[in-house]
Amino acid sequence: MIYFFNISTCLILVLLQTTVMPSLPLLDSFYDLLIPFIVFLGVYRPVRESLPFVIFLGFIMDNLAGGPFGLYITVYLWLFVGVKGITSLLQVGNRLYIITLIVAAGVLIENLIFLGTLSFFRPEQHIAADAAKIVTIQVLWATWTGPILWLVLRNFQNRMGRRFKANSTRRRGPG
Repeated sequence: MIYFFNISTCLILVLLQTTVMPSLPLLDSFYDLLIPFIVFLGVYRPVRESLPFVIFLGFIMDNLAGGPFGLYITVYLWLFVGVKGITSLLQVGNRLYIITLIVAAGVLIENLIFLGTLSFFRPEQHIAADAAKIVTIQVLWATWTGPILWLVLRNFQNRMGRRFKANSTRRRGPG
């Protein structure tokens, strides 16, 4: 059941991010939607269940994006490791303000890695003056909508878990 949830969520978020959002003018500078999902995996799922999905998401995004191969895998792995490190030190659980900070920091770190990679591979080109504005807009979007997306993911997973348990109990019958 959890694998179905992870696979379907991965596909829906990748489709939204790559096909729907670039065509909407309001959301053209929106942050990476997979960051709240990776934070969600880091908080709620063990490493052996979530690490394959993190690598899978990075691989898909590396193939769909125009950047150097391995960039998304690197960003997602570091974000996942950071979330696991934070959750081992802090009780993150249901504290929404910590999740908000983690998602916003994840967006900021992703953008800094992207800008650093861009300046490394093309040192003769200067980073656009709009980069700071776009990064700020993305961090603000992440601050406002990241926790909402995270709550939707958590509630959807809880509902699917309850349905799965109810269906499996009904099939076996009493006793």
